[in-house]
Amino acid sequence: MEEAVTAGQLRERGNALFQAGDHAAALAAYTQALSLCDAEPERAVLHRNRAACYLKLEDYAKAEADASKAIEADGRDMKALFRRSQALQKLGRLDQAVSDLQRCVSLEPKNKAFQEALRSLGSSMHEKMKTMSCTDSKVEQMFQILLDPEEKDADKKQKAAQNLIVLAREEAGAEKIFQSDGVRLLTQLLDTAKADLMLAALRTLVGLCSGHRSRTMAILAELGAPRLSAVLGVEHEQVSLAACNLLHVMFDSLKEGLQKDFRGKEDAVVLEPGLRSRVNTRLSWEAGAPGHGSISCQPYHSRGEACAQGADCWAPLLLQDSSKDLKLLIKHLLELLALEGASAHGRDNALNLLIKVVPRKSPKETNNSMSLWVIDQGLKKILEVGSTVCGAPGSLPVTENSRMSASVLLSKLYDDLKCDAERENFHHLCEDYVRSWFEGHELAGKLRAIQTVSCLLQGPSDAGNRVLELEGIMDSVLSLCASVCEAHQLVAVEALIHAADKAKRASFITANGVSLLKEIYKHSERDSIRIRALVGLCKLGSAGGTDFSMKQFAEGSTMKLAKQCRKWLCNETIDAGTRRWAVEGLAYLTFDADVKEEFVEDKAAMQAMFHLAKSEDRSVLYAVASTLVNCTNSYDHEEPDPQMLELAKYAKQHIPEQHPKDKPDFVKRRVRKLLTAGVVSALTCMVKSENPALTNSCRELISRVFLALVEEAEDRGGVVAQGGGKALIPLSLEGTEVGQTKAAQALAKITITSNPEMAFPGERIYEVVRPLVSLLHLQRTGLENFEGLMALTNLAGISERLRQKILKEKAVPMIEGYMFEEHELIRLAATECMCNMAMSKEVQELFLAEGSDRLKLMVLYSGEEDEKLRRAASGTLAMLTALHPPICKRIPQVTVHWLEILQALLLSPSTELQHRGAVVVMNMMAAEREVAEQLIASEMLEILSVLAKDKDKPRVAQAAKESLAQAVAYGLIKPNPGQE
Repeated sequence: MEEAVTAGQLRERGNALFQAGDHAAALAAYTQALSLCDAEPERAVLHRNRAACYLKLEDYAKAEADASKAIEADGRDMKALFRRSQALQKLGRLDQAVSDLQRCVSLEPKNKAFQEALRSLGSSMHEKMKTMSCTDSKVEQMFQILLDPEEKDADKKQKAAQNLIVLAREEAGAEKIFQSDGVRLLTQLLDTAKADLMLAALRTLVGLCSGHRSRTMAILAELGAPRLSAVLGVEHEQVSLAACNLLHVMFDSLKEGLQKDFRGKEDAVVLEPGLRSRVNTRLSWEAGAPGHGSISCQPYHSRGEACAQGADCWAPLLLQDSSKDLKLLIKHLLELLALEGASAHGRDNALNLLIKVVPRKSPKETNNSMSLWVIDQGLKKILEVGSTVCGAPGSLPVTENSRMSASVLLSKLYDDLKCDAERENFHHLCEDYVRSWFEGHELAGKLRAIQTVSCLLQGPSDAGNRVLELEGIMDSVLSLCASVCEAHQLVAVEALIHAADKAKRASFITANGVSLLKEIYKHSERDSIRIRALVGLCKLGSAGGTDFSMKQFAEGSTMKLAKQCRKWLCNETIDAGTRRWAVEGLAYLTFDADVKEEFVEDKAAMQAMFHLAKSEDRSVLYAVASTLVNCTNSYDHEEPDPQMLELAKYAKQHIPEQHPKDKPDFVKRRVRKLLTAGVVSALTCMVKSENPALTNSCRELISRVFLALVEEAEDRGGVVAQGGGKALIPLSLEGTEVGQTKAAQALAKITITSNPEMAFPGERIYEVVRPLVSLLHLQRTGLENFEGLMALTNLAGISERLRQKILKEKAVPMIEGYMFEEHELIRLAATECMCNMAMSKEVQELFLAEGSDRLKLMVLYSGEEDEKLRRAASGTLAMLTALHPPICKRIPQVTVHWLEILQALLLSPSTELQHRGAVVVMNMMAAEREVAEQLIASEMLEILSVLAKDKDKPRVAQAAKESLAQAVAYGLIKPNPGQE
């Protein structure tokens, strides 16, 4: 009995929360009630209520599922039927939505809401059918033109190809292409080996596969993974990239079916012979064939979900095939990596795809089986790319980005491992691979082994350190550094450089490598070798970081190294791949403030670095970002505790020292010089990069630089004008948590001082809301909270659509929370933000919710000593009482001090506070006679009479006059013959 009562209480709580607009909390209450409730009728009501919550939260698949459970208990439950029809309509399953609505109308024929919904849905279906019929002739015509060998008009063919691509982007067109034997015809276009036709076919297939799992499976069955892999590996760069895009879309569609119920668009007929009859059966069910009603055995049951069709259900088969298809595609991508006939661009695209689709998106996902499978099946193939020595006999075709991509993929796979046993397996596979080349392959094998070490040191450095310690590896590196062959020396010197900043080897290299690198730097006749040796010296010379007291080299040596780096950087006769190493050197040397100062004075060097950042060699991105972080001092640094400093001195411990040129004035000047040199243009170009070199840590560095660039309000307009605002949005949504926060804070600073509609034109302004709301989370700093609130205040004052977006991001409870903050500026910012949000009907309703103290808090804040807080709170009251009159009746109920507070506002020396108080009183007088009686019975009448005569404050006087006129209309006072 106690359990039933508890479940009932939870249900009532859920109802109250739902009425208050807190749909997520209501859902949690209903879910908890379900766990305590056994009675079937009560469970049906809870499922129906949860369906309403899911509709509000826009999770239509779960809304449909919960409504269906309520209908199973009671087939005449009109609320559940109506809610399921709403969910089905949003999911695109219009025929089933109509069936539910027809049932609602038959149960309650006079219900106008049901009739109107059915009429509207009928119109939608009619439009859909009309669109489908219009596309029939278009599809046939496009294919005829493209496949006609006699057609010589190139423009006509190009137009037909473009029309086909555009058609495939719409669901009606995509379905028509698919049903019209389009996959076979598109395969013919691919087989022509003509670049323009292949591009048209690939881009059309993207439209067919996007968000549609069973169509994707059918297309994959028709084309075959080997053909797709072969197209990816072609020499034509655009065709390879288009194939990469298609495969990415296919991966997304297949993975979505495995991860959750995928009830998106209507599934198409799957062409695999073993599935055809079952699919046709499902389509007949969905069409409402006789004997099947509206039941549909969908191909997207979640795993373990029971189905009425029992053994005949084909959903588990499709899910199983999805997993097989995924592995098949990945297997062919891995094989492409080691395929000698594959193009360098194709190899890069395969690596990029694996980086995107294999590792988990977040550690919160428990399943890392795909990463484990790829490590077992393909780690050695990835290492084949990473170990490639350019120019060596039999080496794989690679680009200047290939080895970096391999390093990033290896790093992501290693980071995806969850336990020591998995990591140990990774280490063993790497060690076995290095040994297989090092032992028994003479010099060529040793070069491959050392190149593998470099690749691992740039990626999973733990694995790199392990293989570096294998017997004979370090000796070979040191001996090859003195090789007469430039290619061999390059491999060895690069390995030495990558090892130099790894903690395990740094002491050995500091003792044994510095002299060797100095010898190479001084005596080598090749710039390509000298510049790499210089970078090794730069790394070793910067071991002290920003600590001014830690100097590795003699006074002036660091400056000389930096000068040489700048000289090489500006030398355009040297290839970009070699000049990149000069930036690597500066990334380490700019820890020294003297180097920073000289660098920002050298405009040619800055622009040369920015030019490299925009080049095709994207492996320079991290070095550029690191250099800019150092120059702007945007790395994390805490002010040391004075007491701890004294203790350190007493204990004779080392105390870090700040360079005099790292003080705020110097940093501010360096930022200005970077802005003048065009740093924003370079950063925006870096953010647009789709290369794996733009790692999450690289994104974080770029976000740090942007935040430093917008620190001063006068610089923000220039940053926005050069595309900085647009670049910050993706940075705030993807990457490390620190990076996202820094980018969001930069967006907040821009939004506070700029016109948001100018800074983020068009639809972009709505993309800014989510990053700003992220600054309100409790783990953010007080400054981040404050700036997030200020920025949201500006946005909330622009339009109702923006306020709805803020509501949708669930920001209102967080804003309310900060209204109780002890810090006066944060409390004020939250109250001002709520004032603008109160223009929304949903927020106004929250102030009337039962058990809420929102209105009480706003009334009390209107009587606080802090004038700014009073102004914000009284402004909110003025807004609420004007827009939502029922609030006027509640004000006398929330606190006994309400009259005292209103009177204090009217008597304030601030005209602005007086006006807001007068507007609140005017609205309350107009709302209800009983409230007006309470106001007039107090000293308010005398105050209003005095204010009504004040000619120096016309707005206050006008509001006071209207209040008195309302009192006259109620008959509470008699009109003054001397007044109008």
